[in-house]
Amino acid sequence: MGREDRSEWRERQRRAVRAHAAADARKRSAEQAEAAELVARFAAEALRRGLRTDRLTATGYDGRGRYRTRIAGWYVDQARSRAVDTDGRFYLLTVPPSLRARLLGADPLPSAPPLVVGYGGRDGESMPLARLLSQRLEAGDDWR
Repeated sequence: MGREDRSEWRERQRRAVRAHAAADARKRSAEQAEAAELVARFAAEALRRGLRTDRLTATGYDGRGRYRTRIAGWYVDQARSRAVDTDGRFYLLTVPPSLRARLLGADPLPSAPPLVVGYGGRDGESMPLARLLSQRLEAGDDWR
């Protein structure tokens, strides 16, 4: 293989890698948009039904301690680690542990919701987001 052939081959490989990365980014973006729409519809329906909101709390990354937040919304899993606020934003309720957060409260940022919650976790612990939100709505205020 001559120097020119290798150069062409490398350039084809680079183009293929860039095309694959771009296709993957488009797929992720479409999935995030679909999941965000599910979360927004959940919040609108929860408000319409008059589901009681909670003042959400977050857990430290180390798994110890609960931290108050200023976020009002609904926990959507029994572990109270995922929630949706009244504006239709999704949260993973983990924060860096700190004395400041202990005293003044934590400010977790909204996260991009996944279409499958728990994907990549232990076997049997993943669930489609649509089903998780539907179960939470159906449970109403009795959910806990």
